[in-house]
Order: sequence, then C-alpha cells, then structure tokens
Amino acid sequence: MDEFDYVVVGAGSSGGPLVDRLTATGRHSVLLLEAGPEATSPWLSIPAGFAKALVDPVVNWRSWTQPEEQLGGRRVYWPRGKVVGGSSAIGGMVYARGLASDYDRWRRMGNEGWSFEDCLPYFRRLEAFADGETELRGGGGRVGITQGSYRNKLGESFLEACAEIGLMTTSDFNGPQQEGAGYYHATASGGRRNSTGRAYIEHARRRPNCWIVARALVERVTVEGGRAVGVAYRQSGSSRVVRARREVILSAGAVGSPQLLQLSGIGDGAHLSSLGIPVVCDLPGVGENLQDHYSVRSTYRTWWQLSLNDDFHVVHRRLGAALVYALLRRGPLTASPAFAGALVRVLPESAEPDTQLNFLPWSFDSLEKGLHRFSGFTILANQARPESRGYVRITSTEADVQPAIVANYLSTDGDRRTIVAVARFTRLLARSPALGRIVTEELLPGVDVWNDEDFLAFARQEGQSACHPVGTCRMGHDPRAVVDPQLRVHGIAGLRVADASVMPTLVSGNTNAACMMIGEKASDLILADAER
Repeated sequence: MDEFDYVVVGAGSSGGPLVDRLTATGRHSVLLLEAGPEATSPWLSIPAGFAKALVDPVVNWRSWTQPEEQLGGRRVYWPRGKVVGGSSAIGGMVYARGLASDYDRWRRMGNEGWSFEDCLPYFRRLEAFADGETELRGGGGRVGITQGSYRNKLGESFLEACAEIGLMTTSDFNGPQQEGAGYYHATASGGRRNSTGRAYIEHARRRPNCWIVARALVERVTVEGGRAVGVAYRQSGSSRVVRARREVILSAGAVGSPQLLQLSGIGDGAHLSSLGIPVVCDLPGVGENLQDHYSVRSTYRTWWQLSLNDDFHVVHRRLGAALVYALLRRGPLTASPAFAGALVRVLPESAEPDTQLNFLPWSFDSLEKGLHRFSGFTILANQARPESRGYVRITSTEADVQPAIVANYLSTDGDRRTIVAVARFTRLLARSPALGRIVTEELLPGVDVWNDEDFLAFARQEGQSACHPVGTCRMGHDPRAVVDPQLRVHGIAGLRVADASVMPTLVSGNTNAACMMIGEKASDLILADAER
C-alpha cells in the first residue's frame, strides 16, 4: 500500500499511544514509521538493561550537544531512543507526571484544553496502576505502573536521611501530596519494562488497519498546495513515498520533529534558505525554545556492600541475580535506575518544589566504563523548572545527519544560583546520620568543593542531561509558536506534531508520563476532527 488515512512518524512515548488509539476504531488505516529496529533485544525488556541501552548505537541515536558556552565548551551526551518504543524503551522508567501547576501554566499561556484538570483524564486512561484506581490514578490503562518488588537497604537509608533533614514522606509522587521523599513508581510490572512498544504498539499491530515499518528513516514531509499529503522515507537503501489521505503526525521527539519540519521547508526561512532548502512555510519558532533538566551527580563510596555495583561484580551475586530473575522475575535485575527520590524546595522563596532528587543504589564514572568495582551510590539532582533556552537546527539537507543541539545550560543567573543550591542541598543530605555513617568517601563533588564558586565550577564540569528535552515545536497562538492547542502546525493543513516538542515549558518531573498523555490526548483531537 502507498496510501493511508494517517501516517505517524515515530514509535516512541507519544507515537505508541497515538497509533493504538487511532487504529482501535477500525475505521482508519494507519502507517507507523520508525527509524530504528523492532525491540528484539532482551535487554530492552529487563529493567536493569537500561545501562546497556543508553549507550547502544543500534537502539540509540547517541546525540551530543554542541560545545556549551556555560560549560567551558564541553559537549553533553543525549541518549535518544531509536527503536520501536522510542525513549520509553531505553530510559529510566520513572513515572512522575510533575506538578499540577506545570500544566496549569500551559493553560495560562493560552493553550486551551491543557490545564491539569484537562490532562488528568488522559493520564488516568493510560495507567494500569498496581494499587488500583483513584481520583488521581487510573487502573485499567495500557501501561502497567508499580513501585516494583526490588528494595535495597541503601534506598532505605536515603529515605531515612530525607526524614532526618525534615523532608516529608510521600507514598505517590503522582498523588495528592507530591512534595517529599519516597519510592518512585515505574513503567514496569512483572519484572519487565513497559515501553510504549510493549504496552500500546503490540495491541495495534494485531489489527488489520495498522501497518508498522521499522528501520524507515523519514526524510521529509510532502506538502502540496499548503497541505501535508504524505512523507518520503528511506529503508534498506531504497526511497519510497507514501500518501496520507487525512493527516501526517510527527511524533519523532524534541530533536526529531523539528529536524523533520526543517528538512521539509517548514521553519525559519533565513536558516532554511542558507542551506538551499525551499521555504514551504516560514515558522521561526521551529527548533527554538529547547529546554532540558540539567543534573548534577554526587557520588559516594560506601563500606556497606549492598549496592548494585556488588550485585553485578561479585560473581556469586551476579549469578544469583540472573537465576532469581529467570525463575521469579525478581531481584536486582528488576531494579529501575532510580527507584527512590524526592521533590524538594532548595530556594527560600520557592512556594512549591523546585528540585528533583533521584537516588541510585549504584555508582559509575561513565556509562561506557560501567559500574564501579567498589560499593557506591549516586544522587542525581536537577532544577525542576529551568529558565535556560536552547535550540535544534539542521546543518544538512540529509536526514541521517543529526542536527545541531544547543541546550544553553546554565545561561541565566537564576539557573546558576539554583544549581549551586541543589548541589549544596545534596551534600547536606549525604552528610546526615543515616547516609553519613555508611559513606567512606565523597567522590563527587569532592571535599575540596566548598564555596559557591566551587560548586558552580563543579556543576559546569560534571553536570549532565536528565534526558528530558522538550519545547522545540511549542504550542501556542503567538508568532513564535509552531502548533496550536489542537497540535496542528500553523500554516500547514493536515500536519500535526504530538510529542515532547509541543510542551511550552518543562514539567517538574520525568517526561515519559507527559509524552504518553500527549499521545493519548492527540488521538482524541484527531478522531474528533475526523468525525467532523
């Protein structure tokens, strides 16, 4: 077939829910194109396999930012999913929607239908929450969400330390009380990761009106007379054009979607002309407004040999972990990377949480080098709502050339002040009795880091992406907006964007939950238009 009702580009956190819901009625034919392969590796279903997936070029775009000015010219690694399931198949699985005020802010910016009250039904629709349905949680959705069976004494010490410094305890970061410390919920159940590939796309692919093509690199959207009518893609060295009778929907993420729009002649006219790309629609906001959580990593060596480092380096423990997982789907291999954390306020003027802490019962120098050979743990901390804004811009007319990514981390005084407070707070937590009694050495930032200038220099040198890029196809009504609140691209009929790129501002949590919600909501917007 070379013609479908809908063509969806990207099988990730938003594309999966979107395709499942669009095909469920049986009335519409849908083609889903994914640049990466099918998710066949067993490491993509084992929760602890994230460490391999985050560096595997087969399922990961392995992007890097351009040299960042505020980081001394350092480039920052950006893992991005390139597989059926997208980043939901390789990421940390933390299910944290953020604060209700994050979504209410979208509505105050003029985006009708995107307040928390508007979005909540879609969160509830996607959730198969292990503790059952409540006013804030859903019980019958596609995505199994649990706190997991794995527990670790180091995690208990972290939560005890949080209580010692006065933090509240929360049982659910998506419940009525989000501020405080507790165990995260994760998109995993039965000892397996619940990517959108598993939760949604496996349902959709059984339907006769759904076609899924993997390893299909989309090169451009075809536009005729101001309307998107299809896409051109390349697979196994051959090029092909397919048409969309109704709509083309981009769900390629905060990097992929603006890249594809620009390749199609939709973006800043001056920039496109400089590359020799005919301007189809001059939309200067395409690729702009990039936001990401910037994390500082504090690492500690401990005498207490209860970390995942020990589980994977001590031979009998490694074999035991493999056996327990194979027989019971339990044990260390079911652990998500950050199974405990906290939403806290580190600035005195903050009325609500401004920082997210993630506790990792393991330590490392880099993902490529693997876990430390000694016992250790890590606390990753990031500012919840950064002010810095960057951009994504293509540098080539070829779709397989990754665009330039400039995050502009720490480019505002507010972000620099907050990141210093974040690093100081983390040290305070690590030196509380519950953690201090088991720590033998502070590896990062190190005892020589003491004053504000030192902490800022440490953050510039060691900070990393939390892998939460958003905002590059921002929704709104102003001249810099790319899509309207119905996610339709301004100036081009029959074309929508539904993924992290449409978020006007970053949420105060992990973005996977919000992206799945966007896919769910987009399907209703699209089907409502089809009915009309």
